[in-house]
Amino acid sequence: MKLPVVHALPGLARGLLASLALAAAALPIVAAAQGAVVTTPQVRAELVAHAPEGVTPGKPLWLGLKIDHQPHWHTYWKNPGDSGLPTTFDWTLPAGVTAGEIEWPTPSRLPIGPLMNYGYEGTLLLPVAVTVPADFRGDALQVALRADWLVCKDVCIPEGGDFRLSVPARAATAGHGALFAAARDAAPRALPDTRASAALDGNALVVKVAGLPAAWQGRELAFFPETAGVIENAAKPQAAWDAGGWTARVPLDPQRSEGPALMPAVFVAAGETTGVRVEVAVTTPWPATSAPAPLPALGDAVVTPPPAPAIGLGLALLFALVGGALLNLMPCVFPVLSLKVLGFATHAGERRQLLAGGLAYTAGVVLSFVALAALLLALRAGGEQLGWGFQLQSPAFVAALAALFTLIGLNLAGLFEFGSVLPSSWAAARARHPLADSLLTGVLAVAVASPCTAPFMGASLGLAVTLPTGEALAVFAALGLGMALPYLAASAWPAVARALPRPGPWMAHFRSLMAFPMFATVVWLVWVLGQQVGIDGAAALLGLLVALAFVAWALGSPTLGRRARGAFGALSVLLLAAALSWALPSLRQEAIAQPGSSASADEAWQPWSSERVAAGLAEGRPVFVDFTAAWCVTCQFNKRTTLADERVKTAFAGRDVLLLRADWTRRDAAISAELSRLGRSGVPVYALYAPGAAGPRLLSEILSVDEVTGALAALPGAPS
Repeated sequence: MKLPVVHALPGLARGLLASLALAAAALPIVAAAQGAVVTTPQVRAELVAHAPEGVTPGKPLWLGLKIDHQPHWHTYWKNPGDSGLPTTFDWTLPAGVTAGEIEWPTPSRLPIGPLMNYGYEGTLLLPVAVTVPADFRGDALQVALRADWLVCKDVCIPEGGDFRLSVPARAATAGHGALFAAARDAAPRALPDTRASAALDGNALVVKVAGLPAAWQGRELAFFPETAGVIENAAKPQAAWDAGGWTARVPLDPQRSEGPALMPAVFVAAGETTGVRVEVAVTTPWPATSAPAPLPALGDAVVTPPPAPAIGLGLALLFALVGGALLNLMPCVFPVLSLKVLGFATHAGERRQLLAGGLAYTAGVVLSFVALAALLLALRAGGEQLGWGFQLQSPAFVAALAALFTLIGLNLAGLFEFGSVLPSSWAAARARHPLADSLLTGVLAVAVASPCTAPFMGASLGLAVTLPTGEALAVFAALGLGMALPYLAASAWPAVARALPRPGPWMAHFRSLMAFPMFATVVWLVWVLGQQVGIDGAAALLGLLVALAFVAWALGSPTLGRRARGAFGALSVLLLAAALSWALPSLRQEAIAQPGSSASADEAWQPWSSERVAAGLAEGRPVFVDFTAAWCVTCQFNKRTTLADERVKTAFAGRDVLLLRADWTRRDAAISAELSRLGRSGVPVYALYAPGAAGPRLLSEILSVDEVTGALAALPGAPS
């Protein structure tokens, strides 16, 4: 009798490779810098030059970064406002050549909910004046620029690029002359007769400006201070015009962090695109600030500072090793481990084959973890906001895994044999390389286990994505080694093999029994896909799996003769093609939020946003955030046990805790960015925010009732 591990895994290899290809195709691609241009889905950035007389000492020479934003996307001014980050330049120029500061154009007000940011949409040029020394020699000026910017819409994405440009020394470079002229016109002007002063009056700054353009008289003005952390950006000043000019009472930021004696600012009249820059002298002393400087946000909302890293590389490696071993206890890994138990039974009396299989399985696990981590790090370096388990955010990958586990389950149940379906050359190759089964089982184990986060894993993975590439991959390799270690130790320990029963008829029944964990995994994957693309998508996948099962039976059933197999095989292939054409449109669409989804199943929980966190803390309420995903088995376990416990619910209600759920089932750059700020790379993550605290308290991945209620009891003001 041939055992299912040997039969299934060549077909498993084909299915796994197909699923990985589908997952890769589902991920967006961020273009890398090529010369002077970088293109992303959000912007097109280009390094441009304007040298009407070539590169000549003492003659004007301008460089600039031109950014073309996609509709509704924006980048930020030097003072981004309530959130965001300004664009930064890092030049590499020949010796003696120097670049000045960015000549920022007049910004626009960008309201984001209750916040106010300052920045730019549409086409933007950030020009920089360049000084060429008198002894400059050469046929061209070689310029290199590293630019970084934050581009936002509903979410924010940190982007950047390395630009290179060669400016001819003896030829005019004036192709962008009109662009630079428009940038000069958009830059705030300095009027010689304009004077401004400001004085503190309670919680406001009274600003007086004289000498503004006469055409502005009586019009509403926008006030853009170049110093961040002084005024309440979203508040509307109480302003008035009189014979002496413009006077306004501007509310101060309640979390004010700066107290400048001289505060440069830009004033812009309604309907104008160019402002006036004035040095505002503050004539009264500032009181001491009690709040720390606000942390620049990675999104259009106020966020709290992340906790400082608590572990180093050595401890991260140890935590990864232990966390990887504990992954074997996670329910998502059980189906693959059942295949390994079957392998143990097969080679119980063959210690050499058992050890060789253990080593091959370990190699498959470790190499898969490293490869998946390398893909994750490469995509993050390209600007993607991704975290651990990102592949299961792709409906295509989830559907491919469901198809793969369906085929394995049907094979174990005896519906068909892979040897009857695959070409004879494949079977011969399998016979020559028997260890491929064990290696590919390790690959499959990682594909299924990666969404899970075991205890000790969170901190090590969060640190890993911030480390240099070599050290980060070492952490992921330790994670893979930890996961494979129990099986490797068992395969090398003779007592394990001696404890197993001898091969016999019982193995046929055991083989059929092992089909049920596979089918249970398919149920979970269909549910995950339903969370991603809706009930129609889940039904489409089920129909596709039925068609796939028919193909497997028609082509591989041991009870069918050659003629019947040919007839049923042709019919099954046509049925599968029809099922694919029907199912694929439903698998691509995004789910419509429905009652009973993870974000709305409990009325006590609200969808997460950093604005909701800030609003809850401003009201003096503690905030508890559940970072979760439908494909995270640990998350679902905690949700249905600890978080559903009446003692925990009572504790939440007694402390008036705002409950927020950050659902990461589908890709969400804002949630990815927040996880990174918290020092984590995957889910589950449980964060408890207390009003006035510097940052949240992170709870363990496997929640307990005592841990949650204890954390709530430790909040300031909690009853003793």
